Amino acid sequence: MPKSDQGVVNSNRYQVIPRTLVFLTRGDEVLLLKGAPTKRLWANRYNGVGGHVEREEDVLSAARRELVEETGLTCDDLWLAGTVMVNASDDVGVTIFIFRGEYQGGVLKASEEGTLRWCKVAEISELPVLDDLKVLLPAALHVKRSDPSFSAYSYYNEADKLQVNVVR
Repeated sequence: MPKSDQGVVNSNRYQVIPRTLVFLTRGDEVLLLKGAPTKRLWANRYNGVGGHVEREEDVLSAARRELVEETGLTCDDLWLAGTVMVNASDDVGVTIFIFRGEYQGGVLKASEEGTLRWCKVAEISELPVLDDLKVLLPAALHVKRSDPSFSAYSYYNEADKLQVNVVR
């Protein structure tokens, strides 16, 4: 297929914004980021680290870059644990590529994004986390390196409540 056919935009088709989400583990802990109080989205709530995939970047490189930018850490063994299609509106959605990795050492660095914290997995349900993290984190932690990744679909129901369906 020629390059000219790759970028044909059909307004009748769904468009997506690619993002990454990284869950780095250390024993029975996972590294989470508590959003800075000044953030427009998820202020004072916990999430994994990650962000947008930039132009000319593959999703793994984006996950590694976001990990360094938000934590100061590197991880050579990130693997794809799952993908999520987020139905954000009638025209545009978000695709989240969720990566897992094991902590390989290093010192956490402060970031404007928020406060980093190693959280015991068993205690995460007591933290103020993003709604989808309650479903996506356990699904991602369930995936071992040799397992196939999971797929999920996220949408808002009639009551504007987030729903997440995970498929294995």
